[in-house]
Amino acid sequence: MDDVVIEDVFDEDSPFVVEKVPPTNQDVSYFSQMVGEFLSLYGWHLLVATIVLYLLILHLKKKRSSNPRDAGSASETPNADAGFVARRQEAMEAARRKMQEELDAKAVIYREKQKQKEEEKRQQKMEHYKGIVPSLDMEQSASSSSAGKPKADRKPLRTTDYSPLSGPGGGSCSFRPGRRGPSSGG
Repeated sequence: MDDVVIEDVFDEDSPFVVEKVPPTNQDVSYFSQMVGEFLSLYGWHLLVATIVLYLLILHLKKKRSSNPRDAGSASETPNADAGFVARRQEAMEAARRKMQEELDAKAVIYREKQKQKEEEKRQQKMEHYKGIVPSLDMEQSASSSSAGKPKADRKPLRTTDYSPLSGPGGGSCSFRPGRRGPSSGG
């Protein structure tokens, strides 16, 4: 059995004749040449399309990750979804209440500080006023004591014959108003 040879028996006129061609390695240079030509013709278009596709994928992933409950809520029952919404609203309300209480506490503290500052300013003004008032009182008491007694050695401000229209004295140079009536001229 070692010397068994198998041969195909076909007629040469038969349409099913298979020619035996020895196998050869196909050349890859033809493929690389086609790729090179494609890239040289459409390289920029391919690059831009790749970048746009990448950005689109990033956008879709970001959109999907920002709404994780949308994907899960479709599979949940309506009752579970309503419970989820109710729990979420309660949690939000509790958080709002807590934040409002903190804000109210801060507002009370701020008002107290403002009142303290105003009180300190008022005290400073009172102390400043108290420092000024005694000196004013002394000046007023000194001036009122002198104003109460007329001094005998004072000289009068004007003489008795002074008239504001005619001036001091009644000398020859005094103002006289012009004559009434039509002006004389010719």
